[in-house]
Amino acid sequence: MSRLAVIVKGWPRLSETFVAQELVGLEARGLELDLWSMRHPTDGKVHELHKRLKASVRYLPEYLKDDPGRVWRGWRTARRLPGYPAARAAFLADLARDPTPNRARRFFQACVLAAEMGPEIAHLYAHFIHTPGSVARYAAAMRGLSWSAFAHAKDIWTTPDWEKRGKLAAMAWCATCTKAGATHLEALGPGKVRYVPHGLDTTRWPDAPVRAARTPVTIVSVGRLVPKKGYDDLIAALAMLDPTLDWRFVHVGGGPMKAQLVAQAETLGSRIEFRGAGDQDAVLAALRAGDVFALASKVTDDGDRDGLPNVLMEAASQDLPLVATKAGSIGDFLDDSCGIAVEPGDRAALAAALARLIADPDLRERLGRAAGAKVRRDFPFAENCDRLYELLRPCVSPSTPR
Repeated sequence: MSRLAVIVKGWPRLSETFVAQELVGLEARGLELDLWSMRHPTDGKVHELHKRLKASVRYLPEYLKDDPGRVWRGWRTARRLPGYPAARAAFLADLARDPTPNRARRFFQACVLAAEMGPEIAHLYAHFIHTPGSVARYAAAMRGLSWSAFAHAKDIWTTPDWEKRGKLAAMAWCATCTKAGATHLEALGPGKVRYVPHGLDTTRWPDAPVRAARTPVTIVSVGRLVPKKGYDDLIAALAMLDPTLDWRFVHVGGGPMKAQLVAQAETLGSRIEFRGAGDQDAVLAALRAGDVFALASKVTDDGDRDGLPNVLMEAASQDLPLVATKAGSIGDFLDDSCGIAVEPGDRAALAAALARLIADPDLRERLGRAAGAKVRRDFPFAENCDRLYELLRPCVSPSTPR
């Protein structure tokens, strides 16, 4: 079997367990992968799942000035490839509409990729349709290969329609993990879109703990401290709770808004704990010690939003009741049977939902058990990974019937 070149924005990333889960699953099903990352890791920690990937990992020049000799050699080799004129034409058309250094960087990263990947590569597969999709598109054209992508959330909603339309026309197919994303992309590239939810590999997670009614009630959240996660709204909602309620809040994750959010939470004193970025063991420990999971996602001014955050399914696997907003595609999972959903940015409604669960241990138990049952029943990782494997297998083994 030929090999698959996988292009990702960064590897490894603590916030992208869904990528690692999928790639490990594809290897287990027999695909041979080479991983190409556009950025070096910045988290300082890795999940145990990352260590299970067998694929070789190579890093493209993150900035052209970092390795001009490698970029020069890549371009010199790429420009002799039969597909280089077509790739250059696509790049120049994109550059005319997006005349930025970032656009040029993607083209020359593609030159390095096209020059350095081995002849055994039969197909290119990008995780995220925006910048990794650009590198895959240009490099595939240079090498005369097919390519595909998996689109998620930010990459769908912050990429211009003209760019998505061009990429969808050029690729073999595009998978996406949410119903809203699939509907949006299908309108731009009819017939190209495949809806493939990530699901959760529950074999990596222990059975949920038995929770007795206890105080304080621990509200836990896991996510990057960035605007679309709505942690400013969540902390404001916590500040609105009746002071007689006994609760504490634990957050796992890093991000650029940490200093701002720590300052905002100062009035709540020791009830708030920011633990910083953590691996799966740290996330699991927080979820198992929690009583309620909360996430206050919203749509930002530039259109960025969550898809269906995997952490909601991870929390559900530990039988935690969910409080979240209706932003993005959270509604693909969260309904009244397993939690409470409120409108994005509605801090009063968020506070009311939290207060209700803090005060009612029986409701917490009922919603939590329903959440656990739902993730195991409706979002099986194995079945969805099988679907993705069936999409990719013909791309690297053309003789296999589609």
